[in-house]
Amino acid sequence: MFRRRRKMSVPGRLRELLWPRSGWERSAKYIFHRVARLPGTPYAIAGGFACGAAVSFTPFVGLHIVLAALLAWIIRANIISSVIGTVVGNPWTFPFIWVWVYELGHWMGAGPGGHGTENLDFIGLFGRMLEAVLRLDVPYLFETAWPLFWPMLAGGIPTAIVVWMAVYVPLKPVVASHQRRRRVRRDRRRLRRQAKGMESQR
Repeated sequence: MFRRRRKMSVPGRLRELLWPRSGWERSAKYIFHRVARLPGTPYAIAGGFACGAAVSFTPFVGLHIVLAALLAWIIRANIISSVIGTVVGNPWTFPFIWVWVYELGHWMGAGPGGHGTENLDFIGLFGRMLEAVLRLDVPYLFETAWPLFWPMLAGGIPTAIVVWMAVYVPLKPVVASHQRRRRVRRDRRRLRRQAKGMESQR
């Protein structure tokens, strides 16, 4: 019902991810309406989306969807909403997120000091980390990846907590208001149908 008539190619999907044809504002509204229409309480929907947004600030790249769903399950929030919430972490926001959590982690005292972010290759790091995990190359993970990963983890956890609250608190009443308006419209349509039915029976 909601599928495209023509399948989008891989380059087209990538282009749509990097720069939506409908524009960022319209894309944001579309995401909100998809989230608000999900079944569940305002807590479950807002809490789930906040989980997805929060884990986007952790350095577990490639596992954000799994972690968001797991966190949503733990707090009894909407899992689908949590998956949608991971859209907060995307190619446009990740560079800023990674620099922020890395610098915050260093400020908190995690990792050796004196390292700036100018020459850090975050994408290369995460790619090599994945390869090392697949090869079970534990020495690489501890000697090369850990000095960069640890500050990002230390800075990412408190940031994720703040992001969860910053998303959940304003989103919950907005979702509740949206659901009330939908119920009112649904009740009005039902009353109109009942009125038409009574008129046709006369």
